[in-house]
Amino acid sequence: MATDITPSSASLQEELLRRARARAGTRRAAPVPTAVHDQGPAPLSHAQRRMWLMDRLGQGGSLYSVPFATRLHGPFDVDAFTVALTTLVRRHAILRTRYGQRGDEPYQETLPAPDTIAVPVVEADGDGAQALAAEARRPFDLAAGPLPRALVLRHGPQDHTVLLTFHHITIDGGSLETVAGELTQLYAAAVDGRPHEQPEPPQYTDFARREHAAAGRLDEGLGHWTRRLAGAVPLRLPRPAHPSADLGTRPAVARTAKLDASVLPALRELGRQHRATLFTVSLAAAFAALQRFTGEDDLIIGCAGTHREGAAMRGLVGLCVNTLPVRVNLSGDPEFGILVDRVRDALLEAQEHRDVPFDLILERLGAAARDADGTPLVRVTADVLRAPTALPLPGTIAEPVEVGLGEAKFDLSFGLMDTDEPACLVQYGQAALATEAGDQLADAFADLLAAVAVDPELTLSRLPGRPWAVPADDDCHPAETRLRMHPQVSDAAVPQPATGPLIAYAVLRETGGPSPAELRAHLRSVLARELVPATVTLLDAMPRSADGALDAGRLPGAASASALRGDRARAVTAAFAALLGRTPAPDDDFFVLGGHSLIAVQLAERLRTGLKLPLTGLDVMQNRTPRALAALLDARETERAAAASTAPPVSPGRRAREGTVLVTGGTGGVGAFLLRELAVQGRPVLALARPESAHLVAGDGVDVVEGDLTDLDGLRAAVESADAVIHAACTFTRPEVDVAAMQAMVDAWRGGPFVFVSSVDAYGRPTEEWVAEESASRQPLSAYGQAKLDCEQLLMRAAGTGGRGGASVVRSPIVWGPHDRLRDQLRWGATGLLYQAALAGEPITLPRPGTAGRDWYGAPWVHAAALARAVTACLDTPVHGVANALSGHVAWQDLAAELRTLLGSDSEIQLAERAHPDLDHPWLYRADRLATALREQPGEDWQSVLAAMVDTSRA
Repeated sequence: MATDITPSSASLQEELLRRARARAGTRRAAPVPTAVHDQGPAPLSHAQRRMWLMDRLGQGGSLYSVPFATRLHGPFDVDAFTVALTTLVRRHAILRTRYGQRGDEPYQETLPAPDTIAVPVVEADGDGAQALAAEARRPFDLAAGPLPRALVLRHGPQDHTVLLTFHHITIDGGSLETVAGELTQLYAAAVDGRPHEQPEPPQYTDFARREHAAAGRLDEGLGHWTRRLAGAVPLRLPRPAHPSADLGTRPAVARTAKLDASVLPALRELGRQHRATLFTVSLAAAFAALQRFTGEDDLIIGCAGTHREGAAMRGLVGLCVNTLPVRVNLSGDPEFGILVDRVRDALLEAQEHRDVPFDLILERLGAAARDADGTPLVRVTADVLRAPTALPLPGTIAEPVEVGLGEAKFDLSFGLMDTDEPACLVQYGQAALATEAGDQLADAFADLLAAVAVDPELTLSRLPGRPWAVPADDDCHPAETRLRMHPQVSDAAVPQPATGPLIAYAVLRETGGPSPAELRAHLRSVLARELVPATVTLLDAMPRSADGALDAGRLPGAASASALRGDRARAVTAAFAALLGRTPAPDDDFFVLGGHSLIAVQLAERLRTGLKLPLTGLDVMQNRTPRALAALLDARETERAAAASTAPPVSPGRRAREGTVLVTGGTGGVGAFLLRELAVQGRPVLALARPESAHLVAGDGVDVVEGDLTDLDGLRAAVESADAVIHAACTFTRPEVDVAAMQAMVDAWRGGPFVFVSSVDAYGRPTEEWVAEESASRQPLSAYGQAKLDCEQLLMRAAGTGGRGGASVVRSPIVWGPHDRLRDQLRWGATGLLYQAALAGEPITLPRPGTAGRDWYGAPWVHAAALARAVTACLDTPVHGVANALSGHVAWQDLAAELRTLLGSDSEIQLAERAHPDLDHPWLYRADRLATALREQPGEDWQSVLAAMVDTSRA
């Protein structure tokens, strides 16, 4: 995708040149860049720093994957392409760079050029869209080095789709043009068997070092932006009162509307008359649509700027983008043509100061750049989208392929598609904008573009669109409704305050119920952020009048008036003071005090290390006051103390008792059942856990050894100190870590049995309906399934060698059980589609039996207790191979009907002739080898465990 906001048109070039000459006498010229190339670790550029922070905060995932796919018709030489891709990575060091941290500062370090880049070729299933999306969603490990990933789908002898997936920290839209051009030339050279003849390209670390060295010259630009954005506030958007049923699988929605062929030429002509580009006109239309929707006259829309200027940047691969906040005053009901003039001037002014990184602007603005829940100033963006880049390999016909990831980097984005089939686009995050509001805005944007193309003299008030009508409030606040639904709450009230923070009041059904912090965390998980009360106060009884109405005058005042007390509160206050430079009041906001994402990570690490309690940067950003953060830590300490009151001391890694079984993943739901089963059998256990989570596993017969899957030395020591191993831990999102951990454990394994809890995902997509144990895997495999398969192979190759014992791979499907840590197995993923829809009372669409020639669609499942029995049985009788562990299979229709009953839902079950990708599961798995251990015990039928999990998940 490309945009024309850079000064490429003649009018913009002329205007910028005039302004530059006017400043020439007062501004010192920047020094000519000099190439220093690789001189060891280098600082991150500001754009990279943002990517790194998002990864550290856990907000990266596929959101920052950059898939680049092309359908190639004609002869394709995979060996030549492998040579070309490997050469490309050798030429551009940014494509083989890892990202580390020294103290509080991140750095980037170039890795040696690889001998070859793997280019797997798999048979395509249909158009391959699912396989492409799954590959693009695979996470990157920035600490290991995000090498580009390649995948080739074979549709026919001369029909292939080539997918390259990059992490955004290494590449931007401008880089894709360079990558496509170089790969085409390198491929042609490889096919012809001749050396490539391309000049040495510029390297990104040189750019990052220049940017770092020039930081002191940004004061003038920062001063401009501080003045320009003074008084601006983040835009308020109508969020949904309740989460969408498919929020977990589709975080973003895009609404596209076709435009008449006459619209784009008319908009270009309008721009010519106002000395503006098509982008400027479309940006003005986005401002107009937003003003009509919100009623606000002071608006900011972000645009993508670039640092790619001059010969030194030509051919550079890397992240060189910057966000430009364009602020426009729309007051006075101007004609649209006048608005174009205003937007043009604001955009030119922003371009003059495009060298100032947006993150530095936010830091300079401090709390003024965020709203009450920490949302940054720029929530809305706009762009002109042109035909996507393709990879035109010689001898083929190349067609670009869109890989849909369903993600949104901003809450709301406007797009004008300047292609052979003109259209406009509105994309929004489902958690940020109500669906009805998004649909209304998308329709209005399309109508507005068509209207101004015909008559640019229309005033704003006469343009299509209308303010969003906020639905009338129900009788009670959504937080009150959610609290009343909680099975351990008997009464609740959330009165609207005249002034001050929103406070919730709750009465528990019995003592020993959830704490205020736990209730507030529950509300955060089910409500939009602005609907979550500042605190929850527990009462013995709700004050009510004789007629049952709430007597608000008898409610206690906000707890925030009291001072903070206790060791954890003092630690929080001290950490705030140390990192933010001033001692906070109990209810001072982290962002108001000058906090930002990096400080949130640092604050969490300081408190986690000092207090030995689990805490993340996201926890800090969601509990932004010292009081809220101290309350969260108090709740976690209470949980830890209750669990560890009778626990033995933590083991430092000494030799365990005879017959000891090392268990990884003991803090998870499956691990809890494993520890319980081992305790029943009287086996001594050594459980691997992080220090802050040790209380979750410590107990009679259980020693704890500190460590996790990233601590390879700790893993080796733990394996060496045990007589048997049950490996149940998994990162789920970092396959490189999982495989490295298995390699370390296998290297240290010297005797006794080793049981690996794997997944049926390792089978991939079998061709047969019934899948036998040890059946061959069939591509495509998910990243998770491939990692499981890789780990299995490492284990089985080592089994029986060097004195090692027998190895057992136990493949399990979805695990259900009455345990808090297993609730996500029900609320998210495939079953989550059904659960969330039933919970919201929305229609549940399921594949009709017979769809795509499949007679059955549903979920294989295993009870956690049965899985624990099967796994521990392998300690005495290894299967020396792969065994499946299943309790049964549940058809989607049966599962949906049961969820309707348990949730009291009136959702309609609809059958369709297609299967949602998450519900496209037609396989049945045999489980013969461990059938005795898996035999159903009382209470282990699927209806009983589902009822228990629904109670847990709703709590």
